[in-house]
Amino acid sequence: MTGELRDRGLRARLLLLVGRLWVAAPPERLAAVRILVGLFAVVYFSIRLPHMLSYIGFPDRQWRPVGPLWLLGHPPPAVAVMVLAALTWLSGWGFLLGWRFRATGPIHALCLLWSMTYCNSWGQIFHTENLAVLFALVLATTRAADATSLDAGRRGAVPAPDGRYGWPLLLLRVVAVATYFIAGVAKLRWGGPGWAGGDVLLDTVAADGMRKVVLGSLHSPFAELLLGQAWLFRGLALLTLVVELGAPLALLGRRVALVWVLGVIGFHLGVFALMAILFPFAVTGVAFAPFFSPERLIEWVRSRAARLRVRAARASSGKERTVG
Repeated sequence: MTGELRDRGLRARLLLLVGRLWVAAPPERLAAVRILVGLFAVVYFSIRLPHMLSYIGFPDRQWRPVGPLWLLGHPPPAVAVMVLAALTWLSGWGFLLGWRFRATGPIHALCLLWSMTYCNSWGQIFHTENLAVLFALVLATTRAADATSLDAGRRGAVPAPDGRYGWPLLLLRVVAVATYFIAGVAKLRWGGPGWAGGDVLLDTVAADGMRKVVLGSLHSPFAELLLGQAWLFRGLALLTLVVELGAPLALLGRRVALVWVLGVIGFHLGVFALMAILFPFAVTGVAFAPFFSPERLIEWVRSRAARLRVRAARASSGKERTVG
């Protein structure tokens, strides 16, 4: 009898957990996240493409493969790099528009992973696009094109809110939160409790600025002016730990998430001001779309576009009457 009651209690807890994870959400919300991530990926990859292709012809001794490419002893041939770059860009439009998403979604996510990993396999690792790639990988495994897409337009009816559109949004929120929380833990493991004192942050900013000045790279004009203000770096270091280690609190609700998101964006703007390092996926707000209702933004853009079309049609009609 005791064992039966224990089993019932376990099933009840599992059902409660599943109920919390399987929260219904409108398909338009997940589709809006897909559109924002896809638009970011296409624009970002277009900007990064010349940088990616610039590695073609580099000597093999500079090849330092990471991630999915770590088994490659030699860099891939130029033809493979160009073909995969083209496939990444083209499939990105399928991802963005929701065209044949069951195929273009996974293709784009995997090609984006390969392309960004290739760029990071030449000795310097950029982690500014990691979260965008993770978002693309998650979305590629979901039904993110059931609404606001070419696929949905072909099928006609839009499905009702369902848990299959809610759990991916929760997973994306967890991925975003985990990324920042892990970064906070890494800072403590690297700098120890002394990180909160600001000295580690000050030394990091100073070393980064000096390296960029020596190499003639883009550097912050503000860092040199502020390096003598130790009190400022103590405050910035403490705020950094609060924002990163406090990231799990953003899962409690939208109001808490809004406060956290504003803190994160402020943190990234501070990093850009002091170190000239930009995290565009976060600063544009795309990384935090799953925490809110981005379908409202998409609907606003569509309504504005419709109004502009109506005005253009009226203006064109007026000109025709004048000519007539």
